[in-house]
Formats: sequence, structure tokens, C-alpha cells
Amino acid sequence: MSKKKNFSSIAILFSGGPAPSANAVISSLTLSLLNERIKPIGIIRGFEFLEDFDLNNPYSLIEGVHYKYLDYSVSGMRNKKGVLLKTSRANPGKDIKNLDDLKDPEKNKRLMNIIEALKYLRADALITIGGDDTLKTANYLRHLGGKVIHIPKTIDNDYYGIPWTFGYWTAVEEMSKILLNLRADAEATDSYFVVELMGRKAGWLTYAAGIAGEAVKMISLEDIEKGKELDIDGIVDELSEIIIQRERDFKNYGVFCIAEGLAEILPEKLRPKETDKHGNIIYGKAEIGRIIARATEKAYHKKMGRKKKIVYKQVGYETRSGSPVSFDVVLGSMLGYGAFKLMQANKFGHMVSVDENFNIKAIPFDELIDDKTLLTKLRNVPQGSDFYELKESLSYRPLIK
Repeated sequence: MSKKKNFSSIAILFSGGPAPSANAVISSLTLSLLNERIKPIGIIRGFEFLEDFDLNNPYSLIEGVHYKYLDYSVSGMRNKKGVLLKTSRANPGKDIKNLDDLKDPEKNKRLMNIIEALKYLRADALITIGGDDTLKTANYLRHLGGKVIHIPKTIDNDYYGIPWTFGYWTAVEEMSKILLNLRADAEATDSYFVVELMGRKAGWLTYAAGIAGEAVKMISLEDIEKGKELDIDGIVDELSEIIIQRERDFKNYGVFCIAEGLAEILPEKLRPKETDKHGNIIYGKAEIGRIIARATEKAYHKKMGRKKKIVYKQVGYETRSGSPVSFDVVLGSMLGYGAFKLMQANKFGHMVSVDENFNIKAIPFDELIDDKTLLTKLRNVPQGSDFYELKESLSYRPLIK
């Protein structure tokens, strides 16, 4: 990396959904800056206040309300739940559809407000911590002349350019505990649970949690042929047949794991219409797991002439702020330190990543974002990969007679 530069203050911002080990990232980055006599400015609630900054309004940025100077009190916070800087899903780039839009004063107004706010705070650069939508905003700021480094964050683990994202394994741990509890309940009551798990675009969470939680079957987007609508009848027929076959094997219980992202390929009449500030479908509103659970009950009754208790359960928010496992604490700490190292090397317009030995890597935004659509690349579980084949191997198979 190139010769390090001199900086006096750096702004730090967390955006999007919470993730375990968020505070490990913030703490590690803050301590690294303080040790070099660089002032860390913690921005509160993501882009929410910065995007409305008005130089003529003395109340648009107030210390202690909209931002705060971080100090050595962050030491000892790496295992703390939640997000020290709080978070929001503000979308200052919502009017940007292509690079030309960044030149339009009406469309780039919120983004320029952020740049002006950082100047007002005398921040030499901004380090963003967030998901693909936050990376997209960081890229816009980069094109407008802002100095930005990005730290990837998502419990979904579908980030292109990094093998694991902080918080993922903690979320898997929390989900698997819930699944094991539900499995014990199902065994005691001769019933089934259809558990809908977080994971917008990829099956990393559903598969890993299902493997660790002894699920009977795990289904995510990777199991559906690309470009096809979700065949609910086909899934329901498969699940009802599994229940019947397991009864023949004297197993009258089980847990099915369904990824919430399947809602995106529901038939049009069932597809959710509500979106968040970034235009993403709010999958939880569709309750794809409930649709499948109710239909499987009916299919079983039609085939067997008797009822079977199948309970729908949605698991999501309770996994985003669990006590972080040590792997996530170490990974988060390394990414925070990595952002500091990239800053020293003047590697702006880059995302922090690590290799398998936790060596720091700098990934250019241009490798992560499509320059035409401005959308970030995502990483699915490849069909045929060893991880995919593992979840298939551990799914229910009838006993060999």
C-alpha cells in the first residue's frame, strides 16, 4: 500500500439493519484512529440527519444529537449488543438512476448535503459501515468527490468481495438455537414447524441455520430455477410427501426452513407490494412461510384424510442483535482496523475485505458495482457447490428398506 497520509478527523457512519459485532467494528476503528491522534466523529442514525443538512440552519447538526466525538470509552465494547451509533435506512440517493443523474442538482441534493455536512464537521473522510444499499450511496459520494471507504455489513453473508460478513455466524447461532427448540417442541407434540428465515437474495442463512438446527428440509432462491416463478404447489406437494414418508419411518415431527427471499418470485397476485426506502421488497409482509404452511396442511389432509398440525413461525429481528460469537468479534475488529489501514494508504473508493488468513484486502468500488445499473453485485450459494450439496445431503431421505 502507498505512503500513509495525514488526517485530523474521520467521520464514521453505520447504516441499514443492525448486525452482531457492529460495535466491534466501531470500537476497533475508533481506537485505531485515536492511537494516531486522529479525531473520530460518530454520525448518529446513518445518513438520516446528514442528508437534510442545511448550512443556514444552526440546528441541523447538533453535537450529542446528530453526531458525537468518540473517545477511549469505546474500549471494552466489542462484545456489546446493538449499534453504538444507532442506525436508519435513509436513502439519500433515491433519485439517482444513472451516473448522469449525479450531475443534476435536484437529484443529487441530498448527497451534496452529506458532503457539505462533512465539510462543516471538518471531517477529512467518511467511513461507512453497511449493506449493499449503503455501498451504493458510498459510491455516489465517491463520484461527487467525497473521500469514502466502505466496510461491508450484512447478516445475509451475500456480499460480493468478502468470504464472510461480520454478524453472519452469530445470526446462524441464534437461528439454530431457535430451530432446535422448535424441533424439540415438534417432537413432543407430533407436529411440524415451517420457519421463515431472513435472507433477501441468498440462502446462506437458511442453509447454515437449517444444518445446525437439524432441519428436515431447507429451501431458498438457489433451489429455484433462475427466472422461474415460485411453484408453491410443487413445494407443498414435496413437503406433504416428506411428512407422510417420515410417518412411515415413525418420525411424526420436524422443522422446514424457508428463506424469506422466496417472496420475490411469488406469483404476481401474492407478491408483496410494500417496499423500504431503498425500493427493496419487505419480504416479511408477504409471510411466504405462512402461505406454505397452510397449503401443506391442506395437502396433507387431502392425501391422508386426517389433520396434521403445521405451525408457521417467522424468525428475523431477534437474530440481528444477539451476543456476538468470537469469530464475528475478531472479523469485525479486523474490518474496523482494515478501514483505518486503507485510510492511511489513501485507498478511498475501496471496500475493506479480508482473505482466508484475515489479511486485509482493498476492493475497488468499480469491481463491486455495475457501472450501468449502479447496483451492487451479490453472492449466492452456487448450486453444485460443496456447501449446497451439504445441505442437500443432510435434508431428509427415506429410510432404505
